[in-house]
Amino acid sequence: MTALQTTIKLDATIQRDLLSRARQVAQRAYVPYSNFPVGAAALAADGSVFTGANVENASYGLTICAERSAVTALASAGHRDIVAIAVSAPRVPLTTPCGACRQVLNEFRPVSEDMIVILDDRETGRAVRLGELLPMAFGPRNLEGEGEQSIE
Repeated sequence: MTALQTTIKLDATIQRDLLSRARQVAQRAYVPYSNFPVGAAALAADGSVFTGANVENASYGLTICAERSAVTALASAGHRDIVAIAVSAPRVPLTTPCGACRQVLNEFRPVSEDMIVILDDRETGRAVRLGELLPMAFGPRNLEGEGEQSIE
């Protein structure tokens, strides 16, 4: 599947659904070392949703975050644009993706608009743009010879 133009508009219903799915998958996280479960639900441009939970490893560096788990599922299904992703950490409200996850999310940012990251505030979610979390990001378009990326 090639990159698609974003056709899904994020409304309150979709935002609640993504947040609900992120909360549900966080319950299945494998976190025997940190006891810090995280769930993520990524919305592809065609409306498909892919979830992931963090999976820890005794060799801590091999741990995978929930966001990267969801992105891996999405990319493995052939999708290349993420319209929005919800992130839920039941123990701490408004947990944001780590730096590595922000960079991985940037790889799948739609060309036409910024990705929305929905943070679990224990209510309906707080939506922020990926550009706010990762300003002046380096990404795939920097390697395509399209010139300078605009600074948001």
